[in-house]
Amino acid sequence: MKWCYIAPGEPMQRGHVESFNGCIRNELLNETLLPSLDHVCVVIFAWAEDYNQERPESSLEYETLGPSPLN
Repeated sequence: MKWCYIAPGEPMQRGHVESFNGCIRNELLNETLLPSLDHVCVVIFAWAEDYNQERPESSLEYETLGPSPLN
């Protein structure tokens, strides 16, 4: 894996990544006590399912993506 740093003076160079990081931090990590790695995996998987499948998406005229085809 290669580290990709944001260039000095370019805070919005990767705005979509910063937005996602803020979202996961505010909605999951700041609100959840994570006592073990197994618990982390369960909680993050559940959050990701909700984030990707249940939330209305503005680019889809606020429809959801629907259930995952992998389920």
